[in-house]
Amino acid sequence: MSAKPRGIVRPDWKFALSNPAHLLALGFGSGLAWVVPGTFGTLFGWLTYVWMAPHLPSASHWLVVLALAFAVGCVCCHLTGRALGVADHGSIVWDEVVAIWLVLWVAAPVYSTPLQQLGCVVVFRFFDMVKPQPIRWFDQRWKNGFGVMWDDIVAALISLFFLSLVARWMFR
Repeated sequence: MSAKPRGIVRPDWKFALSNPAHLLALGFGSGLAWVVPGTFGTLFGWLTYVWMAPHLPSASHWLVVLALAFAVGCVCCHLTGRALGVADHGSIVWDEVVAIWLVLWVAAPVYSTPLQQLGCVVVFRFFDMVKPQPIRWFDQRWKNGFGVMWDDIVAALISLFFLSLVARWMFR
């Protein structure tokens, strides 16, 4: 006889609003999407990036925001994963939000138009979903809030490497 799954199978707004950590980890509701919540979280991240970018003009501002969002995200994703009974539940999307902020911020000097930013989003989602090595290594071994956040940062770094190769090839 198989064991009954622990935790909440699909969180809802009641769960999201029950704790500020849950609300943040669920990407302010974007992770509650019935299909591809990670993509909805990434799109929410893109939208908030576009809103924040004019207000964060320097690299030091962005570094502070990214570091704080990562650190707070580690705690919130850990608490939410524990409450859901699954460390990296699909509805936890704060990792995608912070990772796409990193991608869009670093890529902004070259990929600045909305269509180019969409390309950055697609590249990031590809690497985040396919999880080639070393992303898969972190995803399989680090099962806590830090692990949830870190594998998406690695996906962001690989995406940025790929985007830099594309930019170098296109703008020779």
